[in-house]
Amino acid sequence: MSDNPIEVRDNGPVLEVTINRPKANAIDAATSREMSKVFEAFRDDPDKRVAIVTGAGEKFFCAGWDLKAAAEGEAPDSDYGIGGFGGIQELPNLNKPIIAAVNGMAVGGGFEIALSADLIIAADHASFALPEINAGTLADAATIKVPRRMPYHVAMDLLFTGRWMEAEEALRWGLVNRIVPAGDLMQEARELATLLAAGPPLVFACIKEVARESEQLDFQQAMNMINGRKFPTVDTLYSSEDQLEGAKAFAEKRKPVWKGR
Repeated sequence: MSDNPIEVRDNGPVLEVTINRPKANAIDAATSREMSKVFEAFRDDPDKRVAIVTGAGEKFFCAGWDLKAAAEGEAPDSDYGIGGFGGIQELPNLNKPIIAAVNGMAVGGGFEIALSADLIIAADHASFALPEINAGTLADAATIKVPRRMPYHVAMDLLFTGRWMEAEEALRWGLVNRIVPAGDLMQEARELATLLAAGPPLVFACIKEVARESEQLDFQQAMNMINGRKFPTVDTLYSSEDQLEGAKAFAEKRKPVWKGR
């Protein structure tokens, strides 16, 4: 097992988080708690704008829950940290863009981590599966998320059979944004992260909060909350220097300088 199961690379406004637990980058509760700490710190650091999550090696992005730990008594409902399994699925107020760079197999909880990102770039050999059915357990987060991301009958096929879905099929159903050659994966992810890091952070925060919190609202309810500044991120944006800067930059025909305040 790697001495550093979670590798963190600080690249200015971009944080890179690599799961490094050979052979399959499976995650136990202790590793998940560490990921939660990393992403909680990322969330709370005003100098960090975007995060990339990926796996070490070329075979596995993440094999999900460490079944060796399970065999030793670790329960499915163990303490995985404030962010839930993998650190980002349940982390409150995570209003910054997350990119998943899927470098290989994303299995079970590994698939769920990718689904928790905002953008997914997949290597051309990447594949996805939810094999929990074969272990007699529930793919909990995936059972909630997958039917919302793709046609219901395709989602049920994945959940009921545990079959593999290759990258091309994932692209066809809209589960990934793009497929790139494996050797170009991190370059593509970093270029995208750099693009986002140059964007308006307060607007990204609004997009994430409004999309997340309005999921259970009807259209007019959501619009009323926006117009009434009931979303904290919207209230912050509408009173910000950046809101004024965007208008000034447009009028002056120049690029805006975003300060995140």
